[in-house]
Amino acid sequence: MSGGLLVAGTTSDAGKSVVTAGICRWLVRRGVKVAPFKAQNMSLNSFVTREGAEIGRAQAMQAQAARVEPTALMNPVLLKPGSDRSSQVVLMGRPVGEMSARGYHGGRQEALLGTVVDCLEQLRGTYDAVICEGAGSPAEINLRRTDIVNMGIARAARFPVVVVGDIDRGGVFASFFGTTALLDAEDQSLIAGYLVNKFRGDVSLLEPGLEMLRGITGRQTYGVLPFAHGLGIDEEDGMGVPPTRTQLRAWGRVSLRGAVRESVVAPPHGDDVLRVAVCAVPLMSNFTDVDALAAEPGVVVRFVDRAEELADADLVIVPGTRGTVNALAWLRERGLADTLVRRAAEGRPVLGICGGFQILGEHIEDDVESRAGHIDGLSLLPVRIRFDREKTLARPAGEALGAPVEGYEIHHGVADVRGGEPFLDGCRVGAVWGTHWHGSLESDEFRRRFLTEVARAAGRRFVPAPGTCFAALREEQLDRLGDLIEEHADTDALLRLIESGAPSGLPFIAPGAPGARA
Repeated sequence: MSGGLLVAGTTSDAGKSVVTAGICRWLVRRGVKVAPFKAQNMSLNSFVTREGAEIGRAQAMQAQAARVEPTALMNPVLLKPGSDRSSQVVLMGRPVGEMSARGYHGGRQEALLGTVVDCLEQLRGTYDAVICEGAGSPAEINLRRTDIVNMGIARAARFPVVVVGDIDRGGVFASFFGTTALLDAEDQSLIAGYLVNKFRGDVSLLEPGLEMLRGITGRQTYGVLPFAHGLGIDEEDGMGVPPTRTQLRAWGRVSLRGAVRESVVAPPHGDDVLRVAVCAVPLMSNFTDVDALAAEPGVVVRFVDRAEELADADLVIVPGTRGTVNALAWLRERGLADTLVRRAAEGRPVLGICGGFQILGEHIEDDVESRAGHIDGLSLLPVRIRFDREKTLARPAGEALGAPVEGYEIHHGVADVRGGEPFLDGCRVGAVWGTHWHGSLESDEFRRRFLTEVARAAGRRFVPAPGTCFAALREEQLDRLGDLIEEHADTDALLRLIESGAPSGLPFIAPGAPGARA
């Protein structure tokens, strides 16, 4: 078997990442050597590969679904928003500078097409199949000329395209038709068909619509995937602004789509639950760090943006952020900073991770990220931070609280720790902990010991369940994604697409892209 497929979507959040991961897991269970690929990703949730390259976490999880080691080839271009108009450009796992959206789409993006095609060809030379994920919608007609992640890469590789639509939002038939009809004839020749995602109810009621869709587009629907709770992988698209109250309510107890369990909290192993509040700072990054906490029976995780919401929290987490100085100002404006200081004085647990760790220090010298110069921190930890132009990308391992622990580091801030008890690469003072290590809470024994310390400091009779294995829960989740494809998609037809490409003779749907001709 040799070939590939591009999973596109009618919109952002249609389910491209999940479907790509599910197809990877389904194929590898069939004995196919498969790799994921996303030419360009925009995300504040990233991961460090073993060779020290930074890629989107979604591609790292898709690689896990494919049971292969993630590499920079799988996500050659990563954009990390610093505001709603500019992003850090990470090329082949290394930052190459900040760029405005206009500057990127004005020429830089198109120049990267050769790089992403080369990466894809290297993967195709190593794997039986490559499953590509698109970004947003392939029908962004204002961006088509410089596109390298949707139809640009599909056309370069001659890959067939399946378009995913979220029927839970409504308008899926119009979205499928409109997406196809806004592409030019050559792009349309690669649109093989559609995949309905998040369907609730009786599929037989949908079938007449699918037949009509086939009649007017000449393209089949490759499956109807049912709506299922807790079937996400790590969040892809980053946020440039603080979340709204509606978003915070929708997120519930875990990160956006990084849930490893259903939304209902499992009963505690001990007598008490443990309440964890995560400060929803601007440009929040790698908030998937808290997924391992949400996986613990009896641990309730929620995102908050008001000081009063910290009152009943047993642990407050200040998470990573792409804008440390701005996040610190946001905490002060909302009264959250004063509440954190009071909590520390009362011996109530606080954990700072990466940017959150920097905020808890004495002062920050930033001439790189915000260019704000000297800024006083919250002085909860004896740490001084200096931002370096070189980004630290590492996969550290060690021991803390008497247990082995692994993590990954992604930061410009360099910490000068001047006291406290050692804690990973940071320190601890009383019930305040700080570290640059992301992902440390995924180490099971370390997480249990940390939660035991938190419960003791909070006065809770919470006991971590002894058998919770985060890695096993991840595997279980990825298997469920594979099951979703195997049980609800036309897998024989998908295999034919991957092996042979888009069917010949697919009709042109008017009007096509502006100026297009059949």
